[in-house]
Amino acid sequence: MKHFLPILLLMFVCTGAELFAQKTAKESSNTEESYFLMDLSYMNDAVFMGRRDSIAAPYILPSIGYYDKSGLFLDVSASYLTRSEEQRVDLFLATAGFLFDAKNWSGGISGTAYFYNEDSYNVQSEVVADITGILSYDLKVLELSAYVSSYFNTTGSPDIFLGFLMDHTFYACKRSLLITPRASLFAGSQYFYQEYYSTSRLGNRKGQGKGAGSSEPVETTTVEIAEASEFNILNLELSIPLQYQHNHFIFSFTPVWAFPQSNATLTTEDGVFEEELENVFYWSAGISYWFSAKKQKSP
Repeated sequence: MKHFLPILLLMFVCTGAELFAQKTAKESSNTEESYFLMDLSYMNDAVFMGRRDSIAAPYILPSIGYYDKSGLFLDVSASYLTRSEEQRVDLFLATAGFLFDAKNWSGGISGTAYFYNEDSYNVQSEVVADITGILSYDLKVLELSAYVSSYFNTTGSPDIFLGFLMDHTFYACKRSLLITPRASLFAGSQYFYQEYYSTSRLGNRKGQGKGAGSSEPVETTTVEIAEASEFNILNLELSIPLQYQHNHFIFSFTPVWAFPQSNATLTTEDGVFEEELENVFYWSAGISYWFSAKKQKSP
């Protein structure tokens, strides 16, 4: 059986990233079977393509998925915002797709629907769906992966992203501990970012605003990003996912260093200025439990 570690739904990290995380860091046993996988994770901030809101968005992420031996899978999850001023369920997710593994090749395709709270200030909060594919080849010394994804926004044009990832898994503790240093590069357009700026940044906070408890309407600031339609390098990342498996439990911790690229040129009623992007360190941790979908025989 293949155990695919669901990396805390790092859909904020790279979207469709759940698909990538499920197919990496895998451990095989002698049989293939269908199984369910439950996960409870914590992420200290929501970061997507190196972008994040000026206010941290820490999440608790419970999820449950069914993984059929044919490769088909279905996963549903929620994201609970734990920031003291704005505690709420901020997002529901539903993902379905297909995963495969054949000799040195592996990969898959998935589709995800996003249901954000109307007050969400997540940098992805205007995204409604994505379609993602990934293909990997294991060179033994390194595993190389190519990632392609299309993200659909509420009102703007869809974004296209490409990613190239390189990693290698080291084993310890009788192969129960997996350490996977990874380098990633992502490129794409920035329509999602323009939509986010138009709803959740520069005084355009939704609902009650920055957790201040005020329900007064806020004057909307129109924002345009000059590079929204351009295809540029958006983010370089270094991460070291750590995973420890004990019986049916999987414990994980993933530190990530993001180096965002291609500063946005913002045009508002007040003028034109260039955004200042900052490197960011963020992390996630979780615990998963899997169990076979096959009925156990009576003794």
